[in-house]
Amino acid sequence: MTITHADTARTPVPTQSTYQSRVADYWNAEENPVNLELGKIDDLYHHHYGIGEADRSVLNEPDPGRRRDRVTGELHRLEHAQAELLVSHLGDLSPTDRVFDAGCGRGGGSVVAHLRYGCHADGATISAKQADFANGQARKRGIDDKVRYHHRNMLDTGFTPGAYAASWNNESTMYVELDLLFAEHARLLRRGGRYVTITGCYNDAYGRASREVSLINAHYICDIHPRSEYFRAMARNRLVPVHVEDLTEAALPYWELRREADHLVTGIEDTFLTAYRNGSFQYLLIAAERV
Repeated sequence: MTITHADTARTPVPTQSTYQSRVADYWNAEENPVNLELGKIDDLYHHHYGIGEADRSVLNEPDPGRRRDRVTGELHRLEHAQAELLVSHLGDLSPTDRVFDAGCGRGGGSVVAHLRYGCHADGATISAKQADFANGQARKRGIDDKVRYHHRNMLDTGFTPGAYAASWNNESTMYVELDLLFAEHARLLRRGGRYVTITGCYNDAYGRASREVSLINAHYICDIHPRSEYFRAMARNRLVPVHVEDLTEAALPYWELRREADHLVTGIEDTFLTAYRNGSFQYLLIAAERV
């Protein structure tokens, strides 16, 4: 039987703790140019960072307007490369498969997955504003029959158990308890389904969370987890890692370029660079199978 987007066990009203309500309020009010300006380039709105070598020649453009556009375009290229890397680890998907984008933001990741595999995609976000925006983008692309976004708590989606071939979080795990999150992914994934996350985590080998990690937490109203907790929580929730990749070095060029993008800086750039370089913070990709 082909599973459609309407085939959900229930449609819950998003339940929110006080903290989650603060997070929802933050994203409902968010109009950060580093998200919006980059997304306007090709209507792929990502809410994450970039990886790969940067073309720093964009900084040499003498015309201020062209320099701004070229820097914006290069940062978007790097963040799109990150999204492509994540979806490349979702496994062998077909157009009849269904995938789940947990903490989907304005929806770029679901579109990338659909364009790559032709699959159905459901995104969930605690922000009603983001869900409405993302659905508008899907309609604009003419893919709203296969890509849909829902104003739901990713810890309690109400979607059909075992209905998904793959699922992921892209820089959204730091807003929730990992056991609750991975339990929901395990519930939604079919046996052998693939879960992938790209996330910032603090390095247990460094010791406790560093000053820089605390500053990042305060900036984004989040709670960055230690690296070890990802693997412990996965083991407790039937998710077995099959690929782990340290993307820390690959993330540095993005932050180095963004620090010099006067129109996009948010003030957190040096903090990320210091945390990555002193070893207290890591950028990881973890792919796991549901057993």
